[in-house]
Amino acid sequence: MNKDQVKGRVETVKGAIKEAAGNLVGNKSLETKGMVQQVVGKVQSNLGDAKSELKSKL
Repeated sequence: MNKDQVKGRVETVKGAIKEAAGNLVGNKSLETKGMVQQVVGKVQSNLGDAKSELKSKL
């Protein structure tokens, strides 16, 4: 696992927690920020997956 994969997965989890907390307390802004953070985390994780795949092919 490379650093992008790890950081991306951590961001995804943090975003899920923010989204759940926002939903629980009725804070739409926090909920939206959590959703955005999850997307950013998934993108970073996918970038790490692509780097790893490319590295293994070389």
